[in-house]
Amino acid sequence: MLQQRTLKSISRAVGVGLHSGQRVELTLRPAPADTGIVFRRVDLPEPAEIRMTAEAVTDTRLASTVSTGGAKVQTVEHLMSACAGLGIDNLYIDITADEVPILDGSASSFVFLLQSAGIALQKAPRRFIRVTRKVEVREGEGANEKWASLEPYHGYKLSFEIDFDHRVVNSTGQRVEFDLGTDSYSRDIARARTFGFTKEVEYMRSKGLALGGGLDNAIVMDDTKVLNAGGLRYDDEFVKHKILDAMGDLYIIGKPLLAAYTAFRSGHALNNKLLRELLSHSDAYEVVTFEDEKRAPRGFGEVARAW
Repeated sequence: MLQQRTLKSISRAVGVGLHSGQRVELTLRPAPADTGIVFRRVDLPEPAEIRMTAEAVTDTRLASTVSTGGAKVQTVEHLMSACAGLGIDNLYIDITADEVPILDGSASSFVFLLQSAGIALQKAPRRFIRVTRKVEVREGEGANEKWASLEPYHGYKLSFEIDFDHRVVNSTGQRVEFDLGTDSYSRDIARARTFGFTKEVEYMRSKGLALGGGLDNAIVMDDTKVLNAGGLRYDDEFVKHKILDAMGDLYIIGKPLLAAYTAFRSGHALNNKLLRELLSHSDAYEVVTFEDEKRAPRGFGEVARAW
């Protein structure tokens, strides 16, 4: 049987929120089988739990925000991406502010935290959402067109294309494909950082955003070059970060997907719209388990290791 996974022990981190600039403490805790991934706002007078579902997403401007009642947690996508990449099914995430710490701007720090705690198998079958027919969402026309789709696939594969009219981005790969069955999430995707342009950063800060952003947790570019002293981590780091984000956004559905995801200029909003479109068609998906682990797609049977 392909089993559910949680952590063996507790793991902690302290950082700042990318947009709020607030100091925040994060504690990752094991959770029982069939719990799912649950954020817990432990700083509130009455602690609130926010369970990951497509409907929990209430804001997608610049990041994915999940809410319940009056409690919210912003910028969940990098941590959710790490959980997707390592196959974590059940997890309590205690947080002392309304934004996940940005750490180094990628998912690699979260991979380290999860791996440090150890991954434990649980006595319950791992449940997957298997896409059974194509589902697609589109927005805009011409130069403003963007779209995303999910199609049947025995495994989990993501293809993403970006289209930035910028000298630095144009000099790198703007399309990438990642297959969980043949590639390594920790090695190939997790280290890709979020990115922005100096003129955008200045504007966002004037609006009270990106207050915790800087060269230590994002790729920053002016009109002609990358300003980070170390340059890029991957030749195609920009589009790989979009894959990283998409994996996090899609994992908010609450179960791992068996599907091929393809996107052009998609983002947090369109990714969530795609999940809701999928769930609105009962004939487009089914929930499956693998009693015989050998029948599971490649990449799902092994417990992922750090790079």
